[in-house]
Amino acid sequence: AARDLAIITGGGPGIMEAANKGAALARGKSVGLNIELPQEQKGNPFANIPIHFHYFFSRKVCFVKYSIGFVFMPGGFGTLDELFEVLTLVQTKRMTKRMPIVLFGTEYWREVINFDALVRHGTISPEDVNLFHRTDSVDEAFDWLVQQLTEHALGRPGANARNGFRQFLEFAQQ
Repeated sequence: AARDLAIITGGGPGIMEAANKGAALARGKSVGLNIELPQEQKGNPFANIPIHFHYFFSRKVCFVKYSIGFVFMPGGFGTLDELFEVLTLVQTKRMTKRMPIVLFGTEYWREVINFDALVRHGTISPEDVNLFHRTDSVDEAFDWLVQQLTEHALGRPGANARNGFRQFLEFAQQ
C-alpha cells in the first residue's frame, strides 16, 4: 500500500518555499511550520497546511515529532539551531525512531561546521560523524534517504516522491 507522506518545512520563503512548491508541483502534501518574526518572515503560499508558531521551541517539537528524516540546506542560525537539536537528540538516543539526516551542500557544511575538529577535541565521538550523510547530488540524497527509510521505517516510496524531492532540490539550487 502506498504511504501518504508530506514535506514539512519552516513554512517561510526561500528554501522552505522551494520545498513546499516542489511538493505542490508533484501533487503532494506539504506542511509549513511558520514562525512569527517581527522583521521578515511570512508564510509561503505553497504549503497545503500552514501552521503558525510564536515560539521556536514548539516549532522544533513539531519538526521532530512528525518527521521521519531531515534534509538540511545551507542556512543561518535557525538552520544551525534545528540541526544541532536533531543531532543531539539522535546522538543521545532520545529519538525512538531512526532519523536519517542529509546535509546538502558538502562545501558549505565542511566550511561552516568542522566536525573533524569536534572529534579531534573530544567533544563528539568519531562515530557521531556517521549520524548524517553529506552530499551535493539530488539523486544521492534521495537514494540514501529512501535506503534508510526502507530499512528502518517505511516501504519504498513511489515515483511521485522522487519527482517532488527532485523539484524541491532543483528550486533550492536556483
